[in-house]
Amino acid sequence: MGVGGVPSMASTPLQISIARRWSGVGEALESRLEAERDRIALWLPVAIGCGIALWFLLSDQRAWIGALLLLAALGLATALLSPASRCALVVRRGALAAATGLALVWLHATLAAAPVIARPVAASFTAIIERVEPQPARAATRITVAPVGRRDLPARLRLTLADRDWPAVRLVPGQAVGLSARLMPPPGPALPGGYDFAQRAWFDGIGGVGSVIGRPVVAEAGIIADETVRTQLTRHIQSQLPGSAGGIAAALVTGDRGGIADADNEAMQRSGLAHLLSVSGLHITAVVGGTILLLMRLLALSQRFALRFSVPLIAAAGGALAGIGYTWLSGAEVPTIRACIAALLVLVALALGREALTLRLVAAGALLVLLLWPEALVSPSFQMSFMAVTVIVALYEHPRVHAKLARRDEGAFRAFGRVLLGLIVTGVAIEAALTPIALFHFHTAGLYGALANVVAIPLTTFVIMPLEALALFFDSIGLGGPLWWLTGQAMGLLLGLAHAVTAAPGAVVALPRPAAWAFGLTIGGLLWLLLWQTQWRWWGVLPAVAGLAAMAFAPIPDLLITSDGRHIAARMDDGNFATLRARAGDFVRDQLGEAAGFDGDMAALADLPGTECNADMCRWTMQRNGRIWQILATRSRYLVDIPELAAACAAADIVIADRWLPPSCTARWLTLDRDDFDRHGGVAINLSTARTTTSINLADAHPWRRPQFVSGNDEADPPAAPVP
Repeated sequence: MGVGGVPSMASTPLQISIARRWSGVGEALESRLEAERDRIALWLPVAIGCGIALWFLLSDQRAWIGALLLLAALGLATALLSPASRCALVVRRGALAAATGLALVWLHATLAAAPVIARPVAASFTAIIERVEPQPARAATRITVAPVGRRDLPARLRLTLADRDWPAVRLVPGQAVGLSARLMPPPGPALPGGYDFAQRAWFDGIGGVGSVIGRPVVAEAGIIADETVRTQLTRHIQSQLPGSAGGIAAALVTGDRGGIADADNEAMQRSGLAHLLSVSGLHITAVVGGTILLLMRLLALSQRFALRFSVPLIAAAGGALAGIGYTWLSGAEVPTIRACIAALLVLVALALGREALTLRLVAAGALLVLLLWPEALVSPSFQMSFMAVTVIVALYEHPRVHAKLARRDEGAFRAFGRVLLGLIVTGVAIEAALTPIALFHFHTAGLYGALANVVAIPLTTFVIMPLEALALFFDSIGLGGPLWWLTGQAMGLLLGLAHAVTAAPGAVVALPRPAAWAFGLTIGGLLWLLLWQTQWRWWGVLPAVAGLAAMAFAPIPDLLITSDGRHIAARMDDGNFATLRARAGDFVRDQLGEAAGFDGDMAALADLPGTECNADMCRWTMQRNGRIWQILATRSRYLVDIPELAAACAAADIVIADRWLPPSCTARWLTLDRDDFDRHGGVAINLSTARTTTSINLADAHPWRRPQFVSGNDEADPPAAPVP
């Protein structure tokens, strides 16, 4: 007992043991962080990215403000309780960086606010063309326009124009044009986990999409005599190489992918070669590196010049200018700008005599991109490009890998074998790291992509791109024909490789969309494995494997219904899927297949035994966990006798209709009609757990879900006319 009968505050042996253990854990953590002090800075862009991701995951302002307050409280608590601890310093700076990322993307989304068309309408108006994207493979052209003098229309629209409706004079950016178009709001995800164009359109300032009706009325021909250099170059390349070969050749130079046929584009995606079609780090590196090599060889021809000036520095400056010019020529998209920034950082490091490519340089590039375009974090291009570069640098920084693959004095055969080994090891490592990203965003991943890239990357970098550059150069004197023929042959090899890999058995693995937490766990584990350098880096294997397992075993939906309620995919007892409408287009089937994690051909429900269909609706049964489910779905808009419809609904467990249903039509478990799809979007149903998932969360208050609307039907405006 203590003084005055008060119990003493002496600790028990158990409390002392726990305190010692916690103290030991703290000391071990401090020791680890001390050993990794040079790597702590690499986590700054990761922390900012976590804050950005948090903003996208949370649903409304109260949650965003609450997250900011919690992060601020965490930083303040570590500052007060343990100001000298390195662990507390890391947590404090990480919390501040995460809060910065959250606030930054919130600010960008607020500044990007622009009116959105309220509902589908037809409108005639005058507009200024901002961008023209020819898509010859689809016999169409995509244009981005800014309406003039129409407060009832969004500030920017993206429209598709059929090539048969092109006027005699070509449309070019800056041209005034009068047109009529069917407009609609930027679409959200058609299915749970699907691509959300409304989100991207918000940050791009696009308030409506649609198609042009008839032929546009353009301004005077003298005003539009000159097309942009990018458009002219695209047309020239496609005139030299017809078909997808010309489309890929144009994509490599100007970034315009509209000339690639859908079948070839799909083959490139499924074979893991789609990254070659987007101007990114590989292409920027080839252009900058090729320019530097050429300039060094040319400048070294003059002994006086080479002795008086720094040839490598001048060549690096020329490479920087070439990279910037290539970025501008290819459309200056965010991924291209990102790659150009990374290349410029490498050149600056070389000019300062520093190591050319390190993880610090990669982190600096990622940090710069996130500060300028925080919304880029959720795009697959950002995730794939920076993950790939991080894997390459971390792999070659490893002492064993570096010692095995470093150049040395040896015979040509052994040197070639070492280079080939490096390509294979690098390809496998990149493919392993990018597979979770591909599965999360696209629901498919190629199994042979690493091996395909071992051939495709050298073919593109050292054969196709140099041949194309030479062909364009010699076109100026009319001698590019033979070089274009060689380029076409090389393109044929690339496309043949893509189709051969795609046709190989088991070339593609398809999975339904995994949970966001599983994806985050996988990426977090991979980053832990890549960014640290001591033995505790291997702790990242556990969350990475756990996340991959959760992604691999994501539940497969039994029913998928698109956001318009028209298209349904049902999983049959044999694991295959069947669609309600046999004439559903390839685009719809691809969307349903991706959401279902199904890579085969979908049958028609009406053709399956046990399915009863008439002109108005179909009824079929599905058995899960011993329970038989009766599903009824409409497939026409014909008027149905209400008592007959009510009786059919009462006999079904699930009723799905793309029309409005009367109150008397009520299923035993779930009824979905036009109102439900307008509110919730697409629906996925898992019958085993009796759980539904929707593509739109009604509590979601992100600005693209609740924008300012405009009507698009200002009848007081005169008919559209060209502006001189």
